[in-house]
Amino acid sequence: MAFVETALLTLIALAIGVVLITQLGLLRGRTPHDLGARDGRLKPPSLRPNSVSSQAGLYPEHPQRRYAEIAPLAVDDSGPHTLERIRRIVESMEGGKLIRSDSGYLYAQFTSRTLKLVDDVEFWFDARQGVVQVRSASRLPHSDGGANRARVEAIRARLTAAG
Repeated sequence: MAFVETALLTLIALAIGVVLITQLGLLRGRTPHDLGARDGRLKPPSLRPNSVSSQAGLYPEHPQRRYAEIAPLAVDDSGPHTLERIRRIVESMEGGKLIRSDSGYLYAQFTSRTLKLVDDVEFWFDARQGVVQVRSASRLPHSDGGANRARVEAIRARLTAAG
């Protein structure tokens, strides 16, 4: 009986610990300080299987290139108009929050409801190619379980439907 009581108390303590950790934001990770478009490129994909990038092909030797590859977003009538539509979509999505909006660039964060994990998402209007380049990456954990790809594809579907 002592084993069962000890196991039960251990499970309760773990559950309380997880709740405290998430409520204190300890799973948020650190905000990257190297985001943005530089020399026609967004930041490379993550070294872990937890990001997607429409520019993954620019990094042929990258160990996560195949996992990260995703198509850029199509531009409707203009880059600024498309970015405005993306901004509205992001702000309407669960956990989505616009952090920065510059000419031709958007940076948003998505926070998961239960564990409060944060994903950083960038959209950059690539005027040369006539598309919106996108990069979405989880800060934690090692793998995102496909969450970033699903989010970008949901944004693409909403852009297409509203287009």
